[in-house]
Amino acid sequence: MSLHQPSASADRMLTVRGHSLFTRTLVPQGVAADDRAALVFLHEGLGCVNLWRDFPLALAQATRRPAVLYDRRGYGRSGPLTTPRGIDYLHQEAEIFLPRVLEDLGLGPVILVGHSDGGSIGLLHASRGDSRVAGLITAAAHVFVDDVTLAGIRATVEAYGRRRMEPRLARHHGPKARTVFFSWADTWLAAIFAPWNITGVLPGIACPTLVLQGEDDPYGTRAQVEAIVKGIGPAARALFLPRCGHVPHLEARARTLAAMTAFIDQLPPGKPSGATPARTS
Repeated sequence: MSLHQPSASADRMLTVRGHSLFTRTLVPQGVAADDRAALVFLHEGLGCVNLWRDFPLALAQATRRPAVLYDRRGYGRSGPLTTPRGIDYLHQEAEIFLPRVLEDLGLGPVILVGHSDGGSIGLLHASRGDSRVAGLITAAAHVFVDDVTLAGIRATVEAYGRRRMEPRLARHHGPKARTVFFSWADTWLAAIFAPWNITGVLPGIACPTLVLQGEDDPYGTRAQVEAIVKGIGPAARALFLPRCGHVPHLEARARTLAAMTAFIDQLPPGKPSGATPARTS
C-alpha cells in the first residue's frame, strides 16, 4: 500500500531509572485522538525504532490508530547500557521500563506489537494483568531456550565479522553497535541463561493474542508458538507464515500487515476492562 505522511510525528526523550529512552509517536493523517487503543511496538534483540522501517505507519494507517515506538535502553538513540545485562533483562523491560513508558507518555489502552525479544517482553507484560493491554501481537517470540535458537545465534556470531554486521548496526545504534550485538548473543548463549522459561506466566494473559512466526525462522520452532498458545488458552491463536524467516513484517510484509490488521479490527472497541495497571517503582 502507498503511505502518506503522518499528520503528526513527535519524538521525545524520557528518563526512566536514570536511563534516557528515545520515543516516537506517529498519528496517521485523519486519525483523531480518542479512546481507541494505541499500537505500541517492541523491537527485537538487535532492533530499534528505525529498523521497523515504515511498517508501524502502515499498520497505524490500516487500523486508524496512533503508533508508539521506542528504543530500549542501550539501543538506537536511547542511552547506552551502563551495567552488564542480567539474565532477567526481558523481565526488567516488561516490569519496569515498558510500564513507565506507557505512563510517561500518558497512554490509555494499548495493543502491544512485539518482535522476537519484543514479543517475549509483550508476553511478560501482558501476563501481569495491566488493564491497559487491549490486545497483544507477537512475531517470532520466545518463551524458552531451545537448540534451534542457540544454533541460529551461534551462526550469527560466527558470521558477525565476515558479513560486516557491525558497520550496518552502527548506522542505527552508533558506537553502541558492538555492545548491542554481544549483549544479546552472549546473554542467550550463557549457560546460566539456559533454564530461562516463561511458560509458567502465560496463563495470566487474558487479552486476545495473535502469535505469528515464519515457517523458515532460523531462530525459532513451532514448539515456541504451540507453547504460547497452549499457555494462554482460548484467547490466543497462531499463524504460521510460509516462505518467511525471522522478520515477518519485512519478509512477508503484505501477509503480516493483513493478518495484524484483521486481528486488530476484530478487537472489542473501547477501553479494556479488568485489573488496574501494574504499578512501577
